[in-house]
Amino acid sequence: MFSRRIFETDFAEALDEELKRRDMTIRELSQKTGIPAATLYKIASGERDPRLSTVRRIVSTLEPHEGTFIAVVAAKFLLDEIEGAKVSIGGSQVMLKGYPANSIDECMMAAVEAKKEGASGIICAPIIASIIEKIVDIPVAILKPHPDTVIDAANIIARRIERIGGGQFRI
Repeated sequence: MFSRRIFETDFAEALDEELKRRDMTIRELSQKTGIPAATLYKIASGERDPRLSTVRRIVSTLEPHEGTFIAVVAAKFLLDEIEGAKVSIGGSQVMLKGYPANSIDECMMAAVEAKKEGASGIICAPIIASIIEKIVDIPVAILKPHPDTVIDAANIIARRIERIGGGQFRI
């Protein structure tokens, strides 16, 4: 496995071995990854160390991640409602798997755990999505509340304000 080999030896050496094993040229790898051939030649010759983003692109091209589920990082009450749901990816049914979280820290830990467990992608709250995108290399989508959900929450607040203020609301 290429991703394991890069930690056991020099990256340039591991890349060279993998390209030979696949009978692939630097130019072909460049076309598949979108990384300029000149950059790949410098990395392959050991003249230049690759950036982490470059390593990720090479590894994801040479070892495509075949996730078995989509992770949903959210509060437990929502996860209970979507338990067992499936979506279709390329004709295959993929299950949604819940990761309960109630704080930003828990969301980040849940996203890392989901990635390690083989998630194909992660669904999470908008406030944490940009952070999660920086720590995992799989697609991230945000939960977008339906407008009716927001109106329902506003009505709950209105009832609470009425209870506290005896129905009097001042602006």
